[in-house]
Amino acid sequence: MAYDNELALKVRDYLTRIPGIAIEEKKMFGGLAFLINGKMCVNVSGDSLMCRFDPGAGKEISGRRGYRPMIMKGKDLPGYCYVSPEGFSGPDDFSYWLELCLAFNDQASVSGSRKSK
Repeated sequence: MAYDNELALKVRDYLTRIPGIAIEEKKMFGGLAFLINGKMCVNVSGDSLMCRFDPGAGKEISGRRGYRPMIMKGKDLPGYCYVSPEGFSGPDDFSYWLELCLAFNDQASVSGSRKSK
């Protein structure tokens, strides 16, 4: 899946203004992932954001405009969601989602690389 280059630029610009973090970009999940300090933080997937957040906050954020749960193999994936463009169209909304992802990043675990069998 292609991703929205303009949205990726907006995410990149936002993240580069934050001191003390290491940013890496990697093609993942059919889009462009932004890894912060070695951990997947937020992803641009098509014209949407894919956010990684504290799974305990799911109920609180599920009512926000543009929110869609992330479903993999028919199961809801706690701690991940998609946010469609109407959910981050305003500057406060955009920063809300990015800050939500960044707030969880310190607690998030680093995925180990998979070894082939």
